[in-house]
Amino acid sequence: MTLENALAGVHDHLRDALPPETFAVLEADRRRAGATEFAEVGAKIEDFTLPGADGVPVSLGQLLADGPAVLVFYRGQWCPYCNLTLRTYQRELWPELGKLGAALAAVSPQRPDGSRPELEFPVLSDVGSTVARRLGLSYPVSTVVREAMEALGTDLEAVNGTWELVHPAVVVVGRDRVIRFADVHPDFVTRTEPAQILEAVKSL
Repeated sequence: MTLENALAGVHDHLRDALPPETFAVLEADRRRAGATEFAEVGAKIEDFTLPGADGVPVSLGQLLADGPAVLVFYRGQWCPYCNLTLRTYQRELWPELGKLGAALAAVSPQRPDGSRPELEFPVLSDVGSTVARRLGLSYPVSTVVREAMEALGTDLEAVNGTWELVHPAVVVVGRDRVIRFADVHPDFVTRTEPAQILEAVKSL
C-alpha cells in the first residue's frame, strides 16, 4: 500500500468519525490555495539549532555532518495524517537513508514536552515556526478553522504557543546547505512518498 492510499483511509475514517459541520470546515481548509512563495531548489538554508522532543538541541550542521539531510516538516503529534506519515518514514525511509549516509529529522511548531514519539530519528521543535517561516511554510490558522479545532479539543496556542501551522513538506539539503529537493503540500492530507525522497537523495 502506498502512503497516499493509507492517508486516504485515515481521511475516510475521519469523515465518518467527525461531526459533519466540523469535517466540512477542515475539508475546505485543505483545499485552500495556500502560500505561493515556498523555498526553491537551489536556495541556501541558514544553519539552525532546535530542541528535540527530549529537550536536547540539534543543529542543521550536526544533521549534515556525514551527508545530506532530509527535513520533514509536519503539523504536530495531534495530526493523524502526520503520525501515519512519520511512522511510514520510520519503517520505509529511515533505514534506507542510513545506507546512503543521509540524516532524517522531523520538524514541527510543537513545544518540546519531554516526551518522545516512537521514532528513531530526531524530532525537533521549531517553536514560533522560525525555520518554517524562512522557507515559506508557515501560515496563520483562520478563525473558522480555529473554532473547529477548539471544538475537537485541539488548542494550538497551548501546544505550539501560537495559532500558526506549517504546510507539510519534505526538504532535502546538501552538505553545502543548498536545497536539492523540496516538496510542499498545502493539502495536508497528501504527503511525499518515501520512494520520491530516496530518489532525490540518490541523485545527489
